[in-house]
Amino acid sequence: MSEISVEQKRSFSEQCRRLVEAPLFNQVIIALILVNAVVVGLETSTWVLERFSSALHGINQLILLAFMVEAAIKIFAHGNRPWRYFANGWNVFDFSIIVLSLIPAAGPMATLARLVRVLRVLRLVSAFPELRLLVDTLLRSLPSMFHISLLMGIIFYIYGVAGYFLFHEIDPTHWRNLPIALLSLFRIVTFEDWTDIMYTAMESMPYAWIYFLSFVVMGAFVMINLFIGVVLNNLEEAKLRRLDELAMPPSQTEILRELRATQDSLARLQKRLGDLGDEKGSQS
Repeated sequence: MSEISVEQKRSFSEQCRRLVEAPLFNQVIIALILVNAVVVGLETSTWVLERFSSALHGINQLILLAFMVEAAIKIFAHGNRPWRYFANGWNVFDFSIIVLSLIPAAGPMATLARLVRVLRVLRLVSAFPELRLLVDTLLRSLPSMFHISLLMGIIFYIYGVAGYFLFHEIDPTHWRNLPIALLSLFRIVTFEDWTDIMYTAMESMPYAWIYFLSFVVMGAFVMINLFIGVVLNNLEEAKLRRLDELAMPPSQTEILRELRATQDSLARLQKRLGDLGDEKGSQS
C-alpha cells in the first residue's frame, strides 16, 4: 500500500513539474497578471468603483486564488523536497506577494491591501526571463555603483562648498548654505534650467561658467557613463553565466528521472508485445 502511495506521489509530482514547464502555464500566469494590472488601474476611477466595485472585488479574489494554486503546483512539482521551491529568490518574491495579498481590504489595513495589489504587477518581472536577467544585473551592479556613488558624493561635496564660497552673496537663493548648494548642484546635473543659475552668477562673476561647465562634465557625462559601463559589464557577465547554466550537464536527479521514464516506456512496450503474442496464440 505504501509503495502505491509513493508511486502516486511521484506521478503527481511529475505531472505538476510538466505543467509548470509547459509554455501555456506561464502564458496564463502572465495573462492573469495583466488582468490584475487592468483591474488595479480601474479601481482608481470613482465612476467605475461606484458601478462595478463588487465585480472588481470578485476578479481580484479569483486572481489571488489562481496565484495561490500556481504556488501550490510549483511546490508540489518538487516532490519530497518542497523546500527547494524557496531556494529560488524569484519564487520567494512571488510567494511573499501572495501572502501580503491575504491582508483584508477593509479597516485600517485597506490602504496597504490596495498597495499590495499594485505590487502584483511586479510579478511580470519574474514571469519573463529577460526581465529577471535585467534585475539580476542591476542587483549585481550595486556594489560597483556604491563606489561610483561615493566618488560622485565627494565631487558634489567639493563643488557644493566651492559654490557656497563663490556665489552665496551673489545668488543667496541657490547658494545660501551647503544643503541648498547641494540641491542646486542636483538641479544642474539633471539639466533642469541650470543655465539660469549660471547666468545669474555670471552677472557678477564673468568666469563663473568654468565652475558650471566643469561640474556638468564631471557630474553628468562622466558619472552617468560610468554607471552605464558598470551595468553593461555586469549584463554581459550575467548573459555568460546564463549560457554556462544552460550548457551544464544534467544533474543526477534529471538522469534518474529520464531513466525512470525510459524504464516505464520499456515496460509498456514489453506488455504490449506480450499482449500481441497472446492474441496471435489465441488466433492460431
